[in-house]
Amino acid sequence: MTGDRLATRFAACKAQGRAALITFVTAGDPDVAATPAILDALVAGGADIIELGMPFTDPMADGPAIELANLRSLGSGTKTKDVFALAADFRARHPETPLILMGYANPMLARGSAWFADQCQAAGVDGVICVDIPPEEDAELGPALRTVGVHLVRLATPTTDAARLPAVLNGASGFLYHVAVAGITGKQQAAQANIEMAVDRLKAATDLPIAVGFGVRTPEQAAAIGRVADGVVVGSAIVDIVGSHGDAAGPFVQEFVASLSGALTTSIRETAA
Repeated sequence: MTGDRLATRFAACKAQGRAALITFVTAGDPDVAATPAILDALVAGGADIIELGMPFTDPMADGPAIELANLRSLGSGTKTKDVFALAADFRARHPETPLILMGYANPMLARGSAWFADQCQAAGVDGVICVDIPPEEDAELGPALRTVGVHLVRLATPTTDAARLPAVLNGASGFLYHVAVAGITGKQQAAQANIEMAVDRLKAATDLPIAVGFGVRTPEQAAAIGRVADGVVVGSAIVDIVGSHGDAAGPFVQEFVASLSGALTTSIRETAA
């Protein structure tokens, strides 16, 4: 399965006694030509897993930073075929780094789930996060991805109660993404105590690695979350850097990601064993 890269990377991070650093940028932001250097900067800075956002006109789960990134990308002419070309190019340069496509159902299903899944497999994509396909509608995309060995990463939120959690976990693979706040990306920060309780609850229900995201903006926050979670997701703070520096963003992205990576490396994990 292509997703073995995910299992291998999480296992390696666990062996090092730290959480995985998962970073997000939008494909084609500020344009397709600039994206490879930005992706390379993420890896050079120490990102363990990359989430590549598929630009979409109505990103309802995202705050202003990623909304603007979508607009910049779409405004520069980014198409779905460009996203897959970027993914394939990334895979050629970084054969071991897991790559996740994150986005919304419309671009993923416009040509059918089988087409999308085949493109993911061909480009070396390890997993997919689809924000607006709930577990109850798994048939829309899940079977096609599983057929070609691509992970379907599910989202759990602060409102995912014990009654619904089994549905979220059914068919989930790769890791479980805990959305730390009941809101949009980048705008709010969850209380550490709430994150710790949520991670404990999820770990009691699944053996999948638990990654925490939404609202993580500083090395200090990343370190605190990394003491209890298996992965820490940072997106809007990186996207803001791209928005500020455009096609010259690479060195600034690398420096910021290195600060996050360093914080996770020096953070002592309570769950390391």
